[in-house]
Amino acid sequence: MSEALAVDPGPRDDLRGPEPFLTLAGIEVEFPGVKALRGVDLFVERGSVHGLMGENGAGKSTLLKVLSGVNLPKAGTITVAGKQLTFRGASDALEAGIAIIYQELHLVPGLSAAENLMLGHLPRRGGLVDRKALRIRAEAVLRDLGEDIDPSTPVGRLSIGQRQMVEIGKALLRNAQIIAFDEPTSSLSSREVENLKRIVRRLRDEGRAIVYVTHRMAEVFELCDAVTVFRDGACVARHPDIADVTPDQLVTEMVGRAIEDVYGYRPRKTGDVLVEVENIAGPGIREPISFSLRKGEILGFFGLVGAGRTELMRLICGTERATGGKITLQGKVLKMGSPRRAISAGIAMCPEDRKREGIFPIASVDDNINISVRRRYAKFGIVNFAREKLNAAKAIRDLDIRTRNGSTPIRNLSGGNQQKAILGRWLSEDIELFVLDEPTRGIDVGARAQIYEILYGLAEKGVGVIVVSSDLSEVSSISDRVIVMADGCVTANFSRDEITPERLLSQALPR
Repeated sequence: MSEALAVDPGPRDDLRGPEPFLTLAGIEVEFPGVKALRGVDLFVERGSVHGLMGENGAGKSTLLKVLSGVNLPKAGTITVAGKQLTFRGASDALEAGIAIIYQELHLVPGLSAAENLMLGHLPRRGGLVDRKALRIRAEAVLRDLGEDIDPSTPVGRLSIGQRQMVEIGKALLRNAQIIAFDEPTSSLSSREVENLKRIVRRLRDEGRAIVYVTHRMAEVFELCDAVTVFRDGACVARHPDIADVTPDQLVTEMVGRAIEDVYGYRPRKTGDVLVEVENIAGPGIREPISFSLRKGEILGFFGLVGAGRTELMRLICGTERATGGKITLQGKVLKMGSPRRAISAGIAMCPEDRKREGIFPIASVDDNINISVRRRYAKFGIVNFAREKLNAAKAIRDLDIRTRNGSTPIRNLSGGNQQKAILGRWLSEDIELFVLDEPTRGIDVGARAQIYEILYGLAEKGVGVIVVSSDLSEVSSISDRVIVMADGCVTANFSRDEITPERLLSQALPR
C-alpha cells in the first residue's frame, strides 16, 4: 500500500497565530483549456467547521478532489499537522486521515449497506469475510447516524438520503481526522439533516478538522466557525469568524453582484385546466391521488423523504406503470406506461438524480441536449449533424450553459449547468408539462436564480410546471400552489396566499 510522502515545509511566515491543522497553499489545477484553480489557499483549524461557498464551477469540488488525491495540482502544497504531503493517488489521502464525502455518491449499488460501509477493510476470519462481525459493526455505525437501515439491504434499493448516510458512515468508520463534506444535506430529509448536524458538531468537538461545502446559507451560519468564498477558481474572501459576516455579504462575494431576491417570484394569470390526474395509483402510493394543473401554473409538491412525491411523478411520466386511474392532458386521456409515450404526449421530466437518470456522463453537452430530438434531424436514417449543432448552440446560448464548447463531456460541467442542459433537451421538444424533481439540489444561488427564471418564462408561455422540492424556502417562494404529501398520500393543497413554511411542514410530518 502506498504512503503519503512527508516533507518538512519549513517555517510559515504568512500565518498568524497557531499554525492550522490543514493548510492548502497556492493550489493550481488546470484542465484542457481551463484553469480550474488559481493560487488557492485554505487554512482549517482543528476542532472547527470551515465552510466553503461559491457558485457551481467556482472550484470548490475541484479543491476537494485535490485534498482527496484524485486531482494532482500543477502547483501548491498540502500540509497536515505541520507535515507537507504529496499525494500520488486517493489511497495516499486516505492513509493521511482524510475522508471526502462527495455530493455525487461513491457507492456500489449491488453490495449491501454493510459491505459498502467497510469496503476495503472487511472483517475476516479464517480467510473469509466475517459476516457476523460485519453486521455488528455496520449496525453500530448506522445506529450512531440515527438510521434504521438493515445492513444487509443492497445500497441500490436505498433512497438517496439513506445512501448519503451510508457514505457518511464510511468516513466515521475510517476515524478520519480531516473530513470534507460536499453538499451533504442536499438529498436528506429534515430528520436526517438534524442527525447530520449532530454528527458534524460531535466530530468538531472531538478535535477533527471539518471542511463543509454547502449552498444553504442557514447551514453555514448554524454549523460553521469560519468560511472561505470561491469565485472563478480563486479565493475571493476569507472570514475567520463567521460572526463577522452577513448572508447578504456572502451572496455578493459569491456571485460578484447583489441578489436581492434569489427566487424572484413573478405572478401571472393562469389559463384553463391543462392536466387532470384522477385516482392514480401505483408503487409508492398508499391512496389514489387526484389533482389538476392549469396552463401557466407552477405547482409545487412538498414532502419529506419517503412521502411518495417522486413515485407519483414517475407514474405521471411513465417511468413506472400505474395500477389505476387516468391522466388527461389538453382534454385527451393519455395512454401511459412508458417515457416514450409521455414525451410524445408532451410530458417531460427532469429527475431527482441527475447523474444516474438525467445525463449521459461520457457524452458531450451537444449530444445530451439533442438525444431526445435526434429523430427530428434524421432523414432516411441519416442524422443532420449541422442542424443538431445549431439546436445545441441555441440551448447553450439561451440558457447560459457554461461550457468550453458543445463537445465537452457533460460530466465536466457543474451540477447547475448539467441541469440547464437537461432543460435545454426538453425545450427542444414540444412540451406541455414539465416535471422537475428537486431541480436545484446541490446547485448554487446564482444558478438557482437562472433556473427559476427559466421556469417562470415557461409558465408565462402557458406551459404547466410541476416542481417537487424538499426545500421549504424554494417550494414556498416559487409555487402558485403547493400540494403536500406524507406516507404516499396527499395531506393538503394550499393556494399561494395560504402557503407558509410552518403549514407545509406540519402537513408533511407522518401521521
